[in-house]
Amino acid sequence: MSRAEIESFLKSFVLFFGSLGILIATLFYINYIQAVHNLDEQLLSEMKLCSFDLKCEKFDIDFIEPRSEKFYTLYKNKNGLNSYYPIPNSQKYVMHLNFSSNDYNTELQNLKKSAFYIFLAILGVVFVLSILFSIYSLYPLRNALLLTQEFIKDILHDFNTPLSSLRLNSAMLKRDIGENEKLSRIEKSIDNVLALQQHLRSYLQNHTKEKEQIDIITILQAEIYMLEKNYPDIKFKLSLQNFHIFTNKEAFLRIIDNLLTNAAKYNKPNGTVEINYDEKTNTLHIIDTGKGIKNPKLIFDRFYKEQERGLGIGLHIVKKLCDELNIKISVKSEPEIGSDFSLNLSKLTLR
Repeated sequence: MSRAEIESFLKSFVLFFGSLGILIATLFYINYIQAVHNLDEQLLSEMKLCSFDLKCEKFDIDFIEPRSEKFYTLYKNKNGLNSYYPIPNSQKYVMHLNFSSNDYNTELQNLKKSAFYIFLAILGVVFVLSILFSIYSLYPLRNALLLTQEFIKDILHDFNTPLSSLRLNSAMLKRDIGENEKLSRIEKSIDNVLALQQHLRSYLQNHTKEKEQIDIITILQAEIYMLEKNYPDIKFKLSLQNFHIFTNKEAFLRIIDNLLTNAAKYNKPNGTVEINYDEKTNTLHIIDTGKGIKNPKLIFDRFYKEQERGLGIGLHIVKKLCDELNIKISVKSEPEIGSDFSLNLSKLTLR
């Protein structure tokens, strides 16, 4: 199941099972209180019968002087249950019947055990029904997700022909008319659409199943080598010792490519991009001297952007990929000073 399906399943299960569990527990508590009341009434009835024939082994019988307690009434105290009855032709003494606290507590424990076992049995049935209900409720969501994914895949496939045509014609125009500012904007727009296409393709894939051991230095060096050609005025600094992680290579490459590309794209002229690794916290840092971010808390929101370039979806997909790979991503940034994107790799690191 996808992350959205798992989240939907868990929320449906917790809501259904939790609400029914609370309702059943409340009903059993009310039923237990009623059962205790019925036990008291039963014991009082047995005491009344015992007061007539005195043939009862479960009660202690004593004759005492009259007190303020009412006859034929049940009283509870630390000694157990007590009841008082008049003795015919006697004004000096009354009959006192006692049901010991140990015996009474034993009866209560039996009631609790019986109610608890029945409660567990019913709760088990509700647990199974909750799972079945949650699975059943996933079908509309799964169908909608599959339909959306298929639609996006078809759109991405259809992008190839017009994009190829645009790139070919822009190359021919550049050859005929030379460098042109408007033509450069067209080429950058094409590159943005291609980047978006790659992000979406990577996002649609299931990265949790396909994992492998990855050499961090090799990946970073390859990315930096490509970016140095496109951004010759940006200086890249790689300050870390080699280590390995175990994750999906394509998704991790997409995360690194997006963060490094943004660090170079939105940097200042002759700026720097530094990549280092904090071994104590298992955190990879990508630090740039760029324009900075005014609202770092919003940077991972879909379609949010602070620059005219881009579509505002790249970092949103990066956040989704990080969540899928169990990577905690965060950012610290100050306008006109730079940004620090942190990737916590604690759950992926192999030494």
